[in-house]
Amino acid sequence: MEQHFQHLYEMLSQVEGYIYPNEIDLQWSLLIVQYPYLTGLVAGAFILASLERVFNVKALKPTYEIALLTALSFLLVATMPLVSHLGQPQRSYEVMITPNPTSAMAIFGFIYLWYLMVVLLLEIWFDYRRDMVIWARDAVGLKKWLYKILTLGVNDISPKTVKWDKKLGYFITVVGIPSAFLLHGYVGFIFGSVKANPWWSSVLMPVIFLFSAMVSGIALVLFVYMVVTYVRRQEIDINVLDTIGKFLFYILILDFTLEALDQIHRIYEAEESFEIISLLVSGKLYITLFIIQVLLGTLIPMVVLGTFQLYKPSEKIRQVTYFVLSILVLVGIFFMRWNVVIGGQLFSKSFYGFTSYKTIMIGSEGLLMATVWVIIPFSILAFLLWLLPPWKKIQD
Repeated sequence: MEQHFQHLYEMLSQVEGYIYPNEIDLQWSLLIVQYPYLTGLVAGAFILASLERVFNVKALKPTYEIALLTALSFLLVATMPLVSHLGQPQRSYEVMITPNPTSAMAIFGFIYLWYLMVVLLLEIWFDYRRDMVIWARDAVGLKKWLYKILTLGVNDISPKTVKWDKKLGYFITVVGIPSAFLLHGYVGFIFGSVKANPWWSSVLMPVIFLFSAMVSGIALVLFVYMVVTYVRRQEIDINVLDTIGKFLFYILILDFTLEALDQIHRIYEAEESFEIISLLVSGKLYITLFIIQVLLGTLIPMVVLGTFQLYKPSEKIRQVTYFVLSILVLVGIFFMRWNVVIGGQLFSKSFYGFTSYKTIMIGSEGLLMATVWVIIPFSILAFLLWLLPPWKKIQD
């Protein structure tokens, strides 16, 4: 009984103003922040890869396979925060075998499978098939068996067959671009369609999520490329960094403009929820929104990248700056997800009160579990780079 009253006291101490009892505890926590964040990294990394293959941006050639393997690594883990959040995670497979066309999450499950099985896996297979056949001849032990399994018995590496591999890979990349847009735009749709929450309910929400995904994915590939090249003790191609930085700058401008437009529209409409949202962004979300997301994660990278388009300092300075900016952008987009998911639950539907959210360290919704779902995709990426090293591919 004493523990019950202690818990009740802690819950009530979080409340400011009037709030309904079922709104004191947040239903969506840190793991649901991770879900759209990881999914966005996938979409953004794939779109950067498509710039080289479809739009013929040759300067990005060194990052093409890295971007694809990064997208696959994070896509394999993207749904796991959702599974961890479920009360009965062992039943998560049922969303795939009991399709419900009226459920946004059920439809997302099929979009996820389409993107994983048809787009990413097939594109990587066509891209690496010839190399795996050749590598299987010289490899020994585990690698040899893995290559033989992954070729699926298709060992023909004649020029005609390799040419078909390239054509089919190109076609899948073209199909994958709108699929990437759909993958993460749909995540924004899930939030934007919640009419009862004025912080989420916006027709621009899917578009904002999509462009912020592109920003985070490009920043992730920039980060991974620099780390992998440094670990391999190779020289970082400054032309690659400048090209990625240029595209990151353009997408940052579009993303910032869309988010600003969304906020200007809210201010102009000034609906009945305007006052509570104003208190929210100027109070509980002030640091995460204005300091981390806007200033550190958007304005500073945008100004620095814009300066680099006009004036380029020494290569060493640019390398260090690009590395720091990639981290700032990744952190800024994470807190954009935080401000949407957590921020939308901090105020009451009565518009007269707030609750609070404190991240716990241990537990199914804790910081430790969230850290696990960040480490695992990087571990998968390390394994894929060991198994399918882009730098050992046969160049045409």
